[in-house]
Amino acid sequence: MASATQDAVVIGAGFAGLSAAVALAERGVRITVLEGKPALGGRAYSFADPDTGDFVDNGQHVLMGCYAETLDFLKRIGAYEQLVFHEDLEIEMLAGPGQSAILKTARLPGPLHMTAAVLGYRHLSIAERIAVMRGGLRMLAMRRFGDGELRRLTVAQLMDRIGQSERARRCFWYPLSIATLNDEPQSSSAQLLAEVLKRGFFSRRRDSAFVYSRVGLSDLYCKGAQRVIERAGGRVVSHSIVEMLEAGARGQVASVRLRDGRRIEASDFISAVPAPQLLRFLPENAVADPFFSRFAGLSSSPIICVHVWLDREVTNSPFIGFIGTTTQWLFNKRQIFAQRGEAHPGYLSFVISGARKLVDRSNQEILDIVIYDLHAMIPASRGARVVKSLVLKEKNATMAPDLRSHELRPTAKTPIANFFLAGDWIQTGLPATIESAVISGRAAAAAVLARAAE
Repeated sequence: MASATQDAVVIGAGFAGLSAAVALAERGVRITVLEGKPALGGRAYSFADPDTGDFVDNGQHVLMGCYAETLDFLKRIGAYEQLVFHEDLEIEMLAGPGQSAILKTARLPGPLHMTAAVLGYRHLSIAERIAVMRGGLRMLAMRRFGDGELRRLTVAQLMDRIGQSERARRCFWYPLSIATLNDEPQSSSAQLLAEVLKRGFFSRRRDSAFVYSRVGLSDLYCKGAQRVIERAGGRVVSHSIVEMLEAGARGQVASVRLRDGRRIEASDFISAVPAPQLLRFLPENAVADPFFSRFAGLSSSPIICVHVWLDREVTNSPFIGFIGTTTQWLFNKRQIFAQRGEAHPGYLSFVISGARKLVDRSNQEILDIVIYDLHAMIPASRGARVVKSLVLKEKNATMAPDLRSHELRPTAKTPIANFFLAGDWIQTGLPATIESAVISGRAAAAAVLARAAE
């Protein structure tokens, strides 16, 4: 067990950094968490809208029942009771006005619950539904017995391999792929899609539950994690931009130098920031190491989230997928949080994943596209007035799930004995999700503890 006198520095206070810090604090390690921004949360944060009082996530972050590590982390920091589980997965998919089909799981043991959902999905013919089930079974067999075949295929190539029609791709497979991987099927890893679908949709029924927070994302995990760390004698410091990792004896990291001139020494260091940021503060001799230099080959993928407050409700569905439009998903905040009664009527959140072609356009252009798509899909919205809107762009929201980036993902351990990595982009076998971030944070913490025990 780690000594109570051991110190560790964690750079970055998102899900990865805070989960690492909590895991170490629970084992008696004195932690200093450094966050460069004014507030904690990294790329998964929320804020209160000053006009409406509604909490706004920087992106529409949805947890799932299969997020075992994330849910355990939230339990440990006392936040689990703030979660709402939607046990019955129910997604309305719109292919145009009046062209609605529901993808709804049955109250059966998994994976039969999802089998029933596919067989009842009316956007596909009976033959296509059966082909989807057969294709899913073949994909799962490839995942288990395929000798790495999925690692060499994109999602689009996988669809060719398992014999899926263009309509099945457009109405079923591709919406799921874009939502879970945040990029186009033509470039995304089939291996990552298979892993997500196995864990989230073709395992236990509870694993496919959508899980929402009763509070803003920042309030959900940042405050609780900070309390645990500080109660254990650690500290969480914002406005602390790391300028450089400073080398010490035997090629290890001795300290971090902050932009304001402060230096913090420790026994171990964990970086829980994206790869481009990490490369900027690595010691000069480390940047040339092949382990680190390959990070320059990692690509990222953007997400755009558009929040719109209308003067009335235009749909009763909590969650809608748009088929064939630029806008991909609609979250009806009023319906999602109906039991809480806090979100204003007409508050909708729209998501466009893998938004490379849009991210550099003006906010007004993006808003116009979203409203056009809303009117096209839900004619009842045409008479509604936009009271307020907010366009949020995350240009580097996630690591791109393309084949090359997936192969380049590093482990938590690095060639520097006392320096470890965490983040949703670390190799966890999952795409860059909140669950991937928490898994990586805990893996980095475990590596620190293992080194201390040597």
